[in-house]
Amino acid sequence: MEPRQVKTGADARKIVKQRGLTHVKVGVHDIDGVLRGKYLHVDKFNSALDGGFGFCDVVLGWDINDQLYDNVAYTGWHTAYPDAMVRILPETCREIATEPGNLMFLCEFVDRAEEICPRGVLRRVLARAARLGFEVKVGFEYEFFVFAETPESIREKGYRNLKPISPGFFGYSVLRNSVLSDWYKDLLAMCEAMDMGIEGLHTETGAGVLEAALRVDDALAATDKAALFKLFTKVLAQKRGWLATFMAKWSKDWPGCGGHMHMSLWKGGKPVFFDEKAPYRMSPTMRHFVGGQAALMPELLGMVASNVNSYRRLIPGFWAPTVSSWGVENRTTSLRVIPGSAKSTRVEYRVAAADANPYLALAAAVGAGLWGIENKVDPGEPIKGNSYDKKHPAKAQLPRTLMEAAGRLKASKAARDLFGDAFVDHYSATREWEEREFRKAITEWELDRYMEII
Repeated sequence: MEPRQVKTGADARKIVKQRGLTHVKVGVHDIDGVLRGKYLHVDKFNSALDGGFGFCDVVLGWDINDQLYDNVAYTGWHTAYPDAMVRILPETCREIATEPGNLMFLCEFVDRAEEICPRGVLRRVLARAARLGFEVKVGFEYEFFVFAETPESIREKGYRNLKPISPGFFGYSVLRNSVLSDWYKDLLAMCEAMDMGIEGLHTETGAGVLEAALRVDDALAATDKAALFKLFTKVLAQKRGWLATFMAKWSKDWPGCGGHMHMSLWKGGKPVFFDEKAPYRMSPTMRHFVGGQAALMPELLGMVASNVNSYRRLIPGFWAPTVSSWGVENRTTSLRVIPGSAKSTRVEYRVAAADANPYLALAAAVGAGLWGIENKVDPGEPIKGNSYDKKHPAKAQLPRTLMEAAGRLKASKAARDLFGDAFVDHYSATREWEEREFRKAITEWELDRYMEII
């Protein structure tokens, strides 16, 4: 049996036994989209396939640096950090390409923890789509920088003067991907082996930056693949003595890293965004979907631009949007409608960065679109030309900081309807914490600007 043939608990037991494994790897994604996991003995694994197993709920109660939130109700010192139950997802079984022969399974939280589990949030949004009769198809697209550095060397250098794997601006370079063909081949092969296949891979504009477009799939499967792609790209790079980062904006001198999502809705196996006779070939369903995304983007941005650094990317002139807007084949807008055939017509959600938790980013994007369909929200006329040069209404302005985005999310009635009070309260509090932690930092910019002269 091959790993991607596994669909049930019985299948999982069978393949583990066939391979003679003593341990398998399991993991669950935290609030920031980081996979937290462990090696699990097969005896424990086999029993957990039926009833789940306990995982310390601190995973939902600490930040990306393992610092404990002091402002959330779900867990904390007041609850003494008990175990929360997780279920193993047999259908996510994969052979770990960087650990030949070993298997990995994704998990998700259940019971009360499921209300704030990122994968659970996305599942609820997709269930809402199903109740409306829709299937959601998604293709993720990631930009990321690769450095000829190690986790140790970047710290020794103070994150300055880092050496990219190739110099200069050189987008779509055949020279670069030919010289570095071993890296490209290894990355492509790993992704094929782990069923997170890449449709296109090329250099982007910037030193050592690549862009990978993952193949389209059903929404939940596509998001699993996106999350695993980010993790194992970093694993593969570090095993070569390099370092890959999906940070939204690591340097003021280079463009940021987008994490765009290409979405379409289907019904009964047929696409529903295409209408040959309509303006821009957009069906009413697509117009309302785009309308909802545009209307709610300022309220839900905290789920898409989820870190302090995310807002460094959202500036004019660097291929990232600054307001909620839409256009047809327009890369200066936050929503790019791509007319094509019935099958290929889609909307690209361009405001998302590579640093976002893919489960929450997609939940926000799809949830807003469904809300637009339910409320028949018309997006108005598309932006033509350079969106940065246009005057946009106040309601289209995006939050400028993570704290502002957290406040908008917390106050959003639509967010609470789409994602539930428990998630909105917990998640917005975690983003407020993140901004508070940032406020404690004294930056190099401040020292250089103020220490001597003021």
